[in-house]
Amino acid sequence: MMRPAIAVYGATGHTGQFVLRELQRQGHPTVPIGRNPVPTADDAPGSAPEQWRWATCDDPDALDAALHGVGAVINCAGPFLDTASAVIEAALRAGIHYFDVTAEQRSARQSLATYDEDARHRGTVVIPAVAFYGGLADLLAIELVRGARAIEQIAIGVALDFWHPTPGTRKTGERNTARRLIVADGRFTPLPHPAPSCEWTFPAPFGVQQMRAVPLAEIVTIRKHIAARNISSYMSTAPLRDLADPHTPPPMATDSSGRSSQRFVMEVRADVDGQRVAIAVAGQDIYAVTAPIVVAACVQVLLNPPVIGGAFAPAELLNTREIFAALQPHLTVMRTEGERMAHPHGVAPFTSSSATVPRHPLGSDVQRSPGRSA
Repeated sequence: MMRPAIAVYGATGHTGQFVLRELQRQGHPTVPIGRNPVPTADDAPGSAPEQWRWATCDDPDALDAALHGVGAVINCAGPFLDTASAVIEAALRAGIHYFDVTAEQRSARQSLATYDEDARHRGTVVIPAVAFYGGLADLLAIELVRGARAIEQIAIGVALDFWHPTPGTRKTGERNTARRLIVADGRFTPLPHPAPSCEWTFPAPFGVQQMRAVPLAEIVTIRKHIAARNISSYMSTAPLRDLADPHTPPPMATDSSGRSSQRFVMEVRADVDGQRVAIAVAGQDIYAVTAPIVVAACVQVLLNPPVIGGAFAPAELLNTREIFAALQPHLTVMRTEGERMAHPHGVAPFTSSSATVPRHPLGSDVQRSPGRSA
Protein backbone atom coordinates (compact mmCIF):
# COMPACT_ATOMS: atom_id res chain seq x y z
CA MET A 1 0.00 0.00 0.00
CA MET A 2 1.44 3.35 -1.08
CA ARG A 3 1.97 5.97 1.58
CA PRO A 4 0.11 9.21 0.91
CA ALA A 5 2.33 12.13 0.01
CA ILE A 6 2.85 14.84 2.63
CA ALA A 7 3.10 18.45 1.49
CA VAL A 8 5.42 20.89 3.27
CA TYR A 9 4.29 24.47 2.78
CA GLY A 10 7.14 26.93 3.32
CA ALA A 11 9.66 24.23 2.46
CA THR A 12 12.34 26.72 1.44
CA GLY A 13 12.56 28.09 4.98
CA HIS A 14 14.85 27.02 7.81
CA THR A 15 12.30 24.90 9.70
CA GLY A 16 10.64 23.77 6.47
CA GLN A 17 13.94 22.30 5.29
CA PHE A 18 14.32 20.33 8.55
CA VAL A 19 10.75 18.99 8.16
CA LEU A 20 11.26 18.08 4.51
CA ARG A 21 14.51 16.23 5.25
CA GLU A 22 12.96 14.35 8.18
CA LEU A 23 10.06 13.16 6.02
CA GLN A 24 12.44 12.07 3.28
CA ARG A 25 14.74 10.37 5.80
CA GLN A 26 11.77 8.27 6.94
CA GLY A 27 10.87 7.39 3.36
CA HIS A 28 7.64 9.36 3.05
CA PRO A 29 6.66 10.76 -0.35
CA THR A 30 6.88 14.55 -0.13
CA VAL A 31 5.57 17.53 -2.03
CA PRO A 32 7.64 20.62 -1.21
CA ILE A 33 5.77 23.88 -1.71
CA GLY A 34 7.39 27.30 -1.81
CA ARG A 35 5.86 30.76 -1.63
CA ASN A 36 8.04 32.59 -4.15
CA PRO A 37 5.71 33.61 -7.01
CA VAL A 38 8.69 33.57 -9.42
CA PRO A 39 10.83 30.65 -8.19
CA THR A 40 14.40 30.05 -9.24
CA ALA A 41 16.69 27.04 -8.87
CA ASP A 42 18.03 28.59 -5.66
CA ASP A 43 14.53 28.50 -4.17
CA ALA A 44 14.38 24.69 -4.28
CA PRO A 45 17.13 23.45 -1.95
CA GLY A 46 17.64 19.72 -1.51
CA SER A 47 15.27 18.61 -4.28
CA ALA A 48 15.06 18.89 -8.03
CA PRO A 49 13.21 22.09 -9.03
CA GLU A 50 10.67 20.09 -11.06
CA GLN A 51 9.55 18.31 -7.86
CA TRP A 52 8.45 21.58 -6.29
CA ARG A 53 5.13 23.35 -6.38
CA TRP A 54 4.60 27.06 -5.81
CA ALA A 55 1.68 28.97 -4.31
CA THR A 56 1.16 32.20 -2.45
CA CYS A 57 -1.45 32.50 0.28
CA ASP A 58 -3.45 35.08 -1.68
CA ASP A 59 -4.02 32.63 -4.58
CA PRO A 60 -6.58 29.94 -3.59
CA ASP A 61 -6.40 28.27 -7.01
CA ALA A 62 -2.63 27.89 -6.75
CA LEU A 63 -2.96 26.49 -3.24
CA ASP A 64 -5.56 24.00 -4.42
CA ALA A 65 -3.25 22.88 -7.25
CA ALA A 66 -0.29 22.64 -4.87
CA LEU A 67 -2.20 20.38 -2.46
CA HIS A 68 -3.68 18.14 -5.15
CA GLY A 69 -3.06 14.46 -4.50
CA VAL A 70 -1.50 14.73 -1.02
CA GLY A 71 -2.78 13.26 2.25
CA ALA A 72 -1.71 16.04 4.59
CA VAL A 73 0.04 19.39 4.67
CA ILE A 74 2.55 20.66 7.22
CA ASN A 75 2.61 24.45 7.21
CA CYS A 76 6.06 25.81 8.14
CA ALA A 77 5.54 29.29 6.67
CA GLY A 78 5.32 32.06 9.22
CA PRO A 79 4.10 34.48 10.30
CA PHE A 80 1.17 32.12 10.73
CA LEU A 81 -1.22 35.01 11.22
CA ASP A 82 -0.63 35.56 7.50
CA THR A 83 -0.61 31.95 6.27
CA ALA A 84 -2.56 29.59 8.54
CA SER A 85 -6.10 30.49 7.49
CA ALA A 86 -5.37 30.28 3.76
CA VAL A 87 -3.57 26.94 4.02
CA ILE A 88 -6.16 25.46 6.41
CA GLU A 89 -8.99 26.45 4.09
CA ALA A 90 -7.16 24.91 1.13
CA ALA A 91 -6.62 21.72 3.17
CA LEU A 92 -10.31 21.62 4.04
CA ARG A 93 -11.28 22.03 0.38
CA ALA A 94 -8.92 19.17 -0.48
CA GLY A 95 -10.20 16.99 2.36
CA ILE A 96 -6.72 16.53 3.87
CA HIS A 97 -5.18 16.91 7.33
CA TYR A 98 -3.44 20.12 8.41
CA PHE A 99 -0.55 20.65 10.83
CA ASP A 100 1.56 23.70 11.56
CA VAL A 101 4.48 24.73 13.73
CA THR A 102 3.30 28.10 14.98
CA ALA A 103 4.44 29.54 18.28
CA GLU A 104 1.96 32.42 17.86
CA GLN A 105 -0.84 32.44 20.42
CA ARG A 106 -3.28 34.37 18.26
CA SER A 107 -2.81 32.12 15.25
CA ALA A 108 -3.21 28.94 17.30
CA ARG A 109 -6.38 30.28 18.99
CA GLN A 110 -7.88 31.29 15.65
CA SER A 111 -7.15 27.94 14.04
CA LEU A 112 -8.68 25.98 16.93
CA ALA A 113 -11.75 28.20 17.24
CA THR A 114 -12.51 28.83 13.58
CA TYR A 115 -12.04 25.49 11.83
CA ASP A 116 -13.28 22.85 14.25
CA GLU A 117 -16.75 22.52 12.74
CA ASP A 118 -15.55 22.38 9.12
CA ALA A 119 -12.90 19.82 9.95
CA ARG A 120 -15.43 17.68 11.80
CA HIS A 121 -17.76 17.83 8.81
CA ARG A 122 -14.98 16.67 6.48
CA GLY A 123 -13.52 14.09 8.84
CA THR A 124 -10.07 15.72 8.80
CA VAL A 125 -7.95 17.21 11.56
CA VAL A 126 -6.47 20.66 12.08
CA ILE A 127 -3.63 20.66 14.64
CA PRO A 128 -1.67 23.90 15.10
CA ALA A 129 1.54 24.40 17.10
CA VAL A 130 2.98 20.89 16.72
CA ALA A 131 6.47 22.15 17.47
CA PHE A 132 9.05 22.87 20.16
CA TYR A 133 6.96 25.85 21.23
CA GLY A 134 3.30 25.00 21.68
CA GLY A 135 3.32 21.25 21.16
CA LEU A 136 6.14 19.81 23.24
CA ALA A 137 5.00 21.39 26.51
CA ASP A 138 1.44 20.22 25.78
CA LEU A 139 2.62 16.63 25.24
CA LEU A 140 4.66 16.72 28.46
CA ALA A 141 1.88 18.36 30.48
CA ILE A 142 -0.66 15.64 29.72
CA GLU A 143 1.78 13.07 31.13
CA LEU A 144 1.86 14.98 34.40
CA VAL A 145 -1.87 15.55 34.86
CA ARG A 146 -3.61 12.60 33.23
CA GLY A 147 -6.44 11.43 35.48
CA ALA A 148 -6.00 14.31 37.93
CA ARG A 149 -8.97 15.58 39.92
CA ALA A 150 -7.60 19.07 40.61
CA ILE A 151 -4.88 20.94 38.71
CA GLU A 152 -3.93 24.13 40.48
CA GLN A 153 -1.05 25.18 38.26
CA ILE A 154 1.03 24.24 35.22
CA ALA A 155 4.26 26.16 34.68
CA ILE A 156 6.65 25.74 31.76
CA GLY A 157 10.29 26.79 31.92
CA VAL A 158 12.57 26.90 28.87
CA ALA A 159 16.32 27.54 29.07
CA LEU A 160 18.45 28.02 25.95
CA ASP A 161 22.19 28.60 26.00
CA PHE A 162 21.72 31.08 23.14
CA TRP A 163 19.20 31.92 20.43
CA HIS A 164 20.28 32.81 16.92
CA PRO A 165 16.91 33.58 15.31
CA THR A 166 16.00 32.86 11.72
CA PRO A 167 14.73 35.67 9.48
CA GLY A 168 11.29 34.08 9.84
CA THR A 169 11.47 34.32 13.63
CA ARG A 170 12.35 38.01 13.38
CA LYS A 171 9.55 38.69 10.91
CA THR A 172 7.06 36.86 13.15
CA GLY A 173 8.16 38.90 16.14
CA GLU A 174 7.56 42.12 14.20
CA ARG A 175 4.16 40.90 13.01
CA ASN A 176 2.90 39.74 16.41
CA THR A 177 2.21 42.82 18.48
CA ALA A 178 -0.82 41.54 20.43
CA ARG A 179 -0.46 41.32 24.19
CA ARG A 180 0.43 37.80 25.28
CA LEU A 181 -1.97 35.70 27.35
CA ILE A 182 -1.65 33.45 30.38
CA VAL A 183 -4.33 31.47 32.20
CA ALA A 184 -5.26 32.84 35.62
CA ASP A 185 -8.16 31.54 37.69
CA GLY A 186 -9.19 29.35 34.75
CA ARG A 187 -9.44 32.16 32.18
CA PHE A 188 -7.26 33.66 29.51
CA THR A 189 -5.78 36.81 31.00
CA PRO A 190 -3.37 39.39 29.53
CA LEU A 191 0.20 38.98 30.72
CA PRO A 192 0.92 41.61 33.39
CA HIS A 193 3.23 44.48 32.48
CA PRO A 194 6.08 44.39 33.20
CA ALA A 195 6.30 40.65 32.61
CA PRO A 196 6.84 38.62 35.80
CA SER A 197 10.32 37.25 36.43
CA CYS A 198 11.70 34.49 38.63
CA GLU A 199 14.61 32.15 39.24
CA TRP A 200 14.31 28.57 38.00
CA THR A 201 16.66 25.72 38.88
CA PHE A 202 17.14 23.41 35.92
CA PRO A 203 19.16 20.20 35.75
CA ALA A 204 22.87 20.60 34.97
CA PRO A 205 24.41 22.13 32.97
CA PHE A 206 21.90 25.00 33.04
CA GLY A 207 21.42 25.19 36.81
CA VAL A 208 19.88 28.38 38.22
CA GLN A 209 18.55 30.68 35.51
CA GLN A 210 17.00 34.11 35.59
CA MET A 211 13.64 33.81 33.85
CA ARG A 212 11.01 36.10 32.37
CA ALA A 213 7.41 35.25 31.53
CA VAL A 214 7.16 34.66 27.76
CA PRO A 215 3.89 32.80 27.12
CA LEU A 216 3.67 31.33 23.63
CA ALA A 217 1.33 28.87 21.93
CA GLU A 218 1.67 26.29 24.73
CA ILE A 219 -0.71 28.38 26.85
CA VAL A 220 -3.34 27.94 24.13
CA THR A 221 -2.73 24.26 23.43
CA ILE A 222 -2.72 23.21 27.09
CA ARG A 223 -5.78 25.31 27.94
CA LYS A 224 -7.69 23.69 25.04
CA HIS A 225 -8.03 20.37 26.86
CA ILE A 226 -6.54 20.62 30.36
CA ALA A 227 -8.60 22.38 33.03
CA ALA A 228 -5.74 23.93 34.99
CA ARG A 229 -6.53 26.92 37.14
CA ASN A 230 -3.28 28.69 36.22
CA ILE A 231 -0.93 28.20 33.26
CA SER A 232 2.24 30.20 32.75
CA SER A 233 5.43 29.96 30.72
CA TYR A 234 8.94 31.36 31.31
CA MET A 235 12.14 31.63 29.31
CA SER A 236 15.72 32.25 30.40
CA THR A 237 16.84 35.83 29.84
CA ALA A 238 20.09 35.17 27.92
CA PRO A 239 18.36 34.03 24.70
CA LEU A 240 15.87 36.89 25.03
CA ARG A 241 18.80 39.29 24.90
CA ASP A 242 20.00 37.53 21.75
CA LEU A 243 16.55 37.88 20.24
CA ALA A 244 16.37 41.59 21.07
CA ASP A 245 19.77 42.31 19.51
CA PRO A 246 19.35 43.05 15.77
CA HIS A 247 23.00 42.05 15.21
CA THR A 248 22.57 38.49 16.48
CA PRO A 249 23.29 36.25 13.48
CA PRO A 250 20.97 33.52 12.16
CA PRO A 251 21.62 29.90 13.15
CA MET A 252 24.68 28.19 11.71
CA ALA A 253 24.86 24.46 11.03
CA THR A 254 27.45 22.60 13.08
CA ASP A 255 26.70 18.98 12.11
CA SER A 256 25.73 16.99 9.05
CA SER A 257 22.01 17.23 9.88
CA GLY A 258 22.10 21.02 9.73
CA ARG A 259 21.60 21.57 13.46
CA SER A 260 23.18 24.48 15.26
CA SER A 261 25.07 23.91 18.51
CA GLN A 262 22.24 25.44 20.55
CA ARG A 263 21.21 23.38 23.60
CA PHE A 264 17.86 23.56 25.36
CA VAL A 265 16.04 22.21 28.35
CA MET A 266 12.28 22.38 28.88
CA GLU A 267 10.72 21.63 32.24
CA VAL A 268 6.99 21.36 32.92
CA ARG A 269 5.87 21.55 36.54
CA ALA A 270 2.35 20.96 37.81
CA ASP A 271 0.58 21.15 41.15
CA VAL A 272 -1.79 18.20 40.89
CA ASP A 273 -4.07 16.81 43.59
CA GLY A 274 -2.00 18.48 46.29
CA GLN A 275 1.48 17.46 45.09
CA ARG A 276 4.18 18.91 42.83
CA VAL A 277 5.13 16.85 39.77
CA ALA A 278 7.58 17.74 37.05
CA ILE A 279 9.46 16.48 34.04
CA ALA A 280 12.44 18.05 32.24
CA VAL A 281 13.71 17.16 28.77
CA ALA A 282 16.77 18.35 26.89
CA GLY A 283 18.04 18.39 23.34
CA GLN A 284 19.77 20.33 20.59
CA ASP A 285 18.42 23.11 18.33
CA ILE A 286 14.82 24.20 18.84
CA TYR A 287 14.22 24.56 15.10
CA ALA A 288 15.61 21.14 14.26
CA VAL A 289 13.71 19.27 17.00
CA THR A 290 10.44 20.68 15.69
CA ALA A 291 10.79 18.46 12.60
CA PRO A 292 10.54 15.04 14.30
CA ILE A 293 7.72 16.34 16.53
CA VAL A 294 5.46 17.47 13.69
CA VAL A 295 6.43 14.58 11.40
CA ALA A 296 5.56 12.03 14.10
CA ALA A 297 2.18 13.70 14.61
CA CYS A 298 1.39 13.83 10.90
CA VAL A 299 2.40 10.23 10.24
CA GLN A 300 0.42 9.00 13.24
CA VAL A 301 -2.77 10.66 12.00
CA LEU A 302 -2.29 9.38 8.46
CA LEU A 303 -1.71 5.81 9.64
CA ASN A 304 -4.38 5.86 12.33
CA PRO A 305 -7.00 8.45 11.36
CA PRO A 306 -9.30 9.61 14.16
CA VAL A 307 -12.91 8.50 14.10
CA ILE A 308 -14.06 12.11 14.36
CA GLY A 309 -12.31 15.07 12.76
CA GLY A 310 -11.95 18.54 14.19
CA ALA A 311 -9.44 21.12 15.40
CA PHE A 312 -7.29 19.79 18.23
CA ALA A 313 -4.36 20.68 20.43
CA PRO A 314 -1.55 18.16 19.90
CA ALA A 315 -1.93 16.22 23.18
CA GLU A 316 -5.72 16.37 22.96
CA LEU A 317 -5.68 13.92 20.06
CA LEU A 318 -2.29 12.29 19.61
CA ASN A 319 -1.07 9.05 21.12
CA THR A 320 1.75 10.50 23.21
CA ARG A 321 3.46 7.16 23.76
CA GLU A 322 4.00 6.82 20.02
CA ILE A 323 5.15 10.43 19.70
CA PHE A 324 7.72 10.12 22.47
CA ALA A 325 8.96 6.81 21.08
CA ALA A 326 9.64 8.59 17.79
CA LEU A 327 11.47 11.35 19.67
CA GLN A 328 13.89 9.03 21.49
CA PRO A 329 16.87 10.01 19.30
CA HIS A 330 16.13 13.71 19.78
CA LEU A 331 15.09 14.26 23.41
CA THR A 332 16.53 13.13 26.73
CA VAL A 333 14.69 13.02 30.04
CA MET A 334 16.85 14.96 32.49
CA ARG A 335 14.80 14.50 35.66
CA THR A 336 11.33 13.82 37.01
CA GLU A 337 9.66 14.62 40.28
CA GLY A 338 6.65 13.20 42.11
CA GLU A 339 4.87 9.87 42.43
CA ARG A 340 2.65 10.63 39.47
CA MET A 341 5.66 10.58 37.16
CA ALA A 342 7.56 7.96 39.12
CA HIS A 343 4.88 5.38 38.30
CA PRO A 344 2.83 6.67 35.34
CA HIS A 345 -0.03 4.23 34.81
CA GLY A 346 1.95 1.14 35.69
CA VAL A 347 4.69 1.69 33.14
CA ALA A 348 8.31 1.20 34.20
CA PRO A 349 9.19 4.04 36.56
CA PHE A 350 11.47 6.96 35.92
CA THR A 351 14.50 7.33 38.14
CA SER A 352 13.70 9.43 41.22
CA SER A 353 14.13 13.15 40.87
CA SER A 354 17.49 14.84 41.12
CA ALA A 355 19.55 17.21 39.03
CA THR A 356 22.18 14.47 38.79
CA VAL A 357 20.04 11.43 37.95
CA PRO A 358 21.01 9.29 34.95
CA ARG A 359 19.50 10.46 31.68
CA HIS A 360 16.82 8.27 30.11
CA PRO A 361 15.43 8.22 26.57
CA LEU A 362 11.86 9.31 26.11
CA GLY A 363 9.27 6.79 25.00
CA SER A 364 9.64 3.91 27.42
CA ASP A 365 8.14 5.76 30.36
CA VAL A 366 5.13 7.59 28.94
CA GLN A 367 1.54 6.67 28.34
CA ARG A 368 -0.93 7.30 25.56
CA SER A 369 -3.19 10.31 25.46
CA PRO A 370 -6.89 9.86 26.24
CA GLY A 371 -9.11 8.88 23.33
CA ARG A 372 -6.46 7.18 21.20
CA SER A 373 -5.78 3.48 21.32
CA ALA A 374 -2.19 2.30 21.59
